[in-house]
Amino acid sequence: MQIIPLHIEKEIVPDDDISKIILESENLNDGDIVVIAQKIISKQENRIVDLSTVSPSLLAKGISSQYDKDPRIVELILSESKRIVRMSKGILIVETHNGFICANAGIDESNVAEGYAALLPVDSDISAQGIKEKIFEQSQKNIAVIISDTFGRPLRMGQTNHAIGVSGLNPILDYAGTRDSFDKLLRVTAIAIADELSAASELVMGKSLKCPIAIIRDCSFKSDNSSIDQLLRPEDEDLFR
Repeated sequence: MQIIPLHIEKEIVPDDDISKIILESENLNDGDIVVIAQKIISKQENRIVDLSTVSPSLLAKGISSQYDKDPRIVELILSESKRIVRMSKGILIVETHNGFICANAGIDESNVAEGYAALLPVDSDISAQGIKEKIFEQSQKNIAVIISDTFGRPLRMGQTNHAIGVSGLNPILDYAGTRDSFDKLLRVTAIAIADELSAASELVMGKSLKCPIAIIRDCSFKSDNSSIDQLLRPEDEDLFR
C-alpha cells in the first residue's frame, strides 16, 4: 500500500474545483482512495465565519464566562450542535447536527485567517460524492473519497484523524461470519477502515505541511454507496453517553 502526499500551494477559496486541483497534482489510478482534509472542503464550501459578524446569545456569554472561551466561538458551537454532551476544563463535547460526538462541534481557528473560524461541512458525504463524480467526469477514473478531520478520543491521549464523509467506499470492514487463524467463527469484529485510512493519511498530511490531500494506492476495499452514518454508534449502544 502506498500513501502519496499532494502538496497544494494554492490557498483554497469558495467554489474552487478541488477535483481539478487533485488531477493537476497527481495521475490517479482506478481504485485509488483520495483522502481530503476537512479544512479545504470547508473553505471551498464557504464554511468560514468572520467572528466579527457573530453576536453571542446570553447562553453563549454565560458558558463563555464559566469556561474562559471566546463567546463568539461558543455561539458557533451551540448553533452547530444538537446538544451538549459534556462541559469541562474549557472544552464542550457536543453532538453535531450530523451526529458526530466531538469537541467544540469541530470548529477550528487553525489554518484560517486571524479573526475567522472554520465550521464542518454541512454534509461531508455529499461533499465526498461530488468530488468523486467530478473526478470520474474529468478523468474516467473510478476512485473512492474520504473526508477526514482530527478528533480526540475519550479514553486515550492524543488525537487521530477520523472519517467524517465517504463516497465509493464502505467505511466498515466486517469480518462477521469469517473464521480466524484457529478456525473460530468471528461474530462481531468490524474494523473502521475509513478511520484507519484517515489516520494513516495524516502521517503524510501533517498540520503545517500544505498537504491537505493524500492518495492511498493499492489498498483493497469494498466499493459501494455507503454513508458515514455506518460509523456512528447508536445512542442506545453507547456505554459512555
